[in-house]
Amino acid sequence: MQKLVILTGAGMSSESGIKTFRESGGLWEEYDVNEVATPMAWWKNRELVLRFYNERRTQLAGSEPNEGHKGIASLEKYFDVHVITQNIDNLHERAGSTKILHLHGELTKARSTADPSLIYDIGYKEIKNGDLCEKGSQLRPHIVWFGEAVPMMDEAVRITSDADIFVVVGSSLNVYPAAGLIGYAPEKASLWLIDPNDVYVPLYRKIEIIKEKASAGVAILTSRLLNIYGIKN
Repeated sequence: MQKLVILTGAGMSSESGIKTFRESGGLWEEYDVNEVATPMAWWKNRELVLRFYNERRTQLAGSEPNEGHKGIASLEKYFDVHVITQNIDNLHERAGSTKILHLHGELTKARSTADPSLIYDIGYKEIKNGDLCEKGSQLRPHIVWFGEAVPMMDEAVRITSDADIFVVVGSSLNVYPAAGLIGYAPEKASLWLIDPNDVYVPLYRKIEIIKEKASAGVAILTSRLLNIYGIKN
């Protein structure tokens, strides 16, 4: 079975009503990234940071996986699918994907500020000032903020390094180190990009581009891959 690695970004979930950060009308027009998504912001104004992520959690509770998420999950019938996502939502899980690596953390989890290994499933509940871990330290969102290391990056590279097919869906490929993953795909791997926007890919390799939103693009990708590998739907 061919190994299919899919890197997903904000465009993957935008059709589910999840606000992206960079697009027009996105979150960065409402919030200053330095005030809500950095370690300094946490120490400067914890209440604002908690409110920001509590709002994101409430929004996620009212959102559903779109056809793109469901299409990726259905690809597991034909390929060994590994999803590496820059998104902090749980829509891939809810759509049925089984192998998911969250590079930038998970919105439905909290962790200790004193011991990063203490991670708690909180679902869609709020994190409040005064909510403590078992060691008595304030809980924070289980999110990789700007300026922090990406602890799952090495595992993402390992997963990508033996891919037969590598697909990017809804990522601007501007956020590093995640954007660099495509460079770790083997020479033999076929490369695909699904995005309605023009995305600069700094590689001297052939990339099949499907200029569509996630839902339509994943459907087209599925059809093409099944045809290439002679798989009957």
